[in-house]
Amino acid sequence: MANSKHELIERSVTLLIVATLLVVSVGGLVEIVPLFFQHSTTKPIDRQGNPLDVKPYDALRLTGRDIYIREGCYNCHSQMIRPFRAETERYGHYSVAGEYIYDRPFQWGSKRTGPDLHRVGGRYSDTWHIAHLRNPRDVVPESNMPAFPWLDRPISQRDINAIQGKMKALRTLGHPYTDEEIAQAPAMLEGKTEMEALVAYLQGLGRALSNFQ
Repeated sequence: MANSKHELIERSVTLLIVATLLVVSVGGLVEIVPLFFQHSTTKPIDRQGNPLDVKPYDALRLTGRDIYIREGCYNCHSQMIRPFRAETERYGHYSVAGEYIYDRPFQWGSKRTGPDLHRVGGRYSDTWHIAHLRNPRDVVPESNMPAFPWLDRPISQRDINAIQGKMKALRTLGHPYTDEEIAQAPAMLEGKTEMEALVAYLQGLGRALSNFQ
């Protein structure tokens, strides 16, 4: 009887689709829904429950993050350090869920042509980052990273005009922006270049966890 029922499902495309969707739905509910109620994935805390100094991106860093995404940096750089000795010795303390609370979408990446960037904040000076972005081989002779000299252009007026709406949308998703921060956002971008915005974003990465090496 069991074999005949199994055979019936396999021979019927409709029943097979329904059964597959049912299994995937139940599995998804069991695996995904509990994550919404775990503080380690919904609040800025580390694995031991200690609070992290994680703040939403200010206007300049938020614009820099958009530039990071626009230029496809995630295709070569990950932003997630796994808890393995080979990774922590090279990049620093492993990443924890609470550090990504204001990342929409997260920039974990799936490939490392270049190094992981999750702990790059503060490791190099702004001057180093600017030189590296203009021509990577000036500071890392063996680098195969492309140059990004066009980032020296000013942030566009379109992006300046859009920043307040973007921050208001993120506030509806739980980012604690104040009215004052949103009001001052355009002024923060005035006179800044895309290079400065991207460097500001990079310099803030991975600094919430105070005990990384």
